[in-house]
Amino acid sequence: MVRTMRRLVAVLTGGLAAAVLSLGLTDTAKAAAKPAPAGVEITGEGLAVPLRLRAEAAPAHVVAIIDQVNFLGRTGQAKGPKAADLGPKYTVVVFAGDVAKQTYDLYPKAVGGPRVYRPAKQPDARKTAAGWFLGRLNMSETLRTAGVPLERQFDTVSGGVGGGERVIPEDALNPAKGIDEAFGELQRLMLLNIAVALVITSGLAGIALLVRRRTR
Repeated sequence: MVRTMRRLVAVLTGGLAAAVLSLGLTDTAKAAAKPAPAGVEITGEGLAVPLRLRAEAAPAHVVAIIDQVNFLGRTGQAKGPKAADLGPKYTVVVFAGDVAKQTYDLYPKAVGGPRVYRPAKQPDARKTAAGWFLGRLNMSETLRTAGVPLERQFDTVSGGVGGGERVIPEDALNPAKGIDEAFGELQRLMLLNIAVALVITSGLAGIALLVRRRTR
């Protein structure tokens, strides 16, 4: 009888360990697939050192800056405004973690409206065509609120031109990611509780069956 009880305890312990290990491996795989956090680096007129922003510390600013170049299509105009009409230039480099992915030149004070220039040579070595694009009307204010020394403008409106491909993965910029992760943790906790309950229930059923056979 004692040996049988020990075997049942061993089975229960093994089942519980297997359930926990299975959930742990699932969490590890999900963590490995988690995309690197986004970030931007801005250099240009009035900035003695590069302005570095990361999604962990300044998510709203990072999203707003990336939105200035996130709508660009595959092709742009071959020629832009004259150099004298461009105004100050600010180079924006988009990062995924610590890896530079893309770079753009922004001209928030260009005559006729903000302009964006995308060089053909990109940090991630992807093939792209150089081109000029009309920028968003709120470019100057977006850069200013992020830390670029520009004069405040009161006549800008939010948004501007849009449409096209996204620069970095959507889930890297999802402001609701924290909520999703919280629900994911809750779901994993519920699965763990269910697994433990099933193992305990199976063990108790086995013990009850064994006792019933012994008492006959």
